[in-house]
Amino acid sequence: MRHSKTYNIITEYGQIAFGIILASIGLKAFLLPNGFLDGGVTGMALLVKTQLDISLSILLVLFSIPFLILGYFTVSKRIVVKSIISILGLALFIHFENFGTITDDKLLISIFGGLFLGSGIGIAIRNGSVLDGSEILGIYLNDKFGISIGQIILVFNIILFSITALVLSIEVALYSILTYIVTAKVTDLIIEGFEDFIGVTIVSKEYRTIKLAIMKELGAGLTTYKGSKGFGSKGTQEDFDIIHTIINRIDIKKMHRIIEEIDENAFIVEFDVNNVKGGVLRHYLDKKKNKVLPKL
Repeated sequence: MRHSKTYNIITEYGQIAFGIILASIGLKAFLLPNGFLDGGVTGMALLVKTQLDISLSILLVLFSIPFLILGYFTVSKRIVVKSIISILGLALFIHFENFGTITDDKLLISIFGGLFLGSGIGIAIRNGSVLDGSEILGIYLNDKFGISIGQIILVFNIILFSITALVLSIEVALYSILTYIVTAKVTDLIIEGFEDFIGVTIVSKEYRTIKLAIMKELGAGLTTYKGSKGFGSKGTQEDFDIIHTIINRIDIKKMHRIIEEIDENAFIVEFDVNNVKGGVLRHYLDKKKNKVLPKL
């Protein structure tokens, strides 16, 4: 069991490292040499870089700090720690790598810069980390006011690209918007939507332990309903609770680990959730206040 957990951790960080490499290629080989921007914190750093002679690596770290502090109080500390490692890794890789400019074609720069950057961000998110702090801001405002993460990031980037049009040029702003669209679409393609929810049904003899672990370690609300099972047409019946919960896709691997540590033979069914209305849906448990999440 411990061996499997170690393997999962190594795999996750290996994939995050690969995502960092892809994102840095998009930045250093395409966007940065040609003065193009992306959205979010990365776009802010690139915009300031065009005006001030400051290392992009330093700007990425500085602009990420407020969002990481916000994330400390709003999302799980595990995600924040992994995000700090990821952002520092991206900053270091950008600082030391030296990719040559691949093309001068503006359309190709926008498309492939966004392709590499979006792939890197998507891979990082799939493994429980973020390379851009604007997603953390989106989670916080979504939890506080119920505004969708996509709308929050869209407004954030409209402001950013408006400033780009004023400071640089309308042409650069338009190409940067194209870069952002490609980045966002590729990210969605890889993680199937950052703010998408996934429903999970769990059948296990260890349902009591799994139920408590999900609430305490993952911070997700859940619903249980009675079930029974037997073996053969006249088998022995056994009553148990079936667990049903809805979580963000970013937490699905952590849920798998939690369940596997308790019951390797648990039966798990996952399904897409297009919309959630009513009840209480909180992503993370505020352990400091010792809150117990109400059922969905």
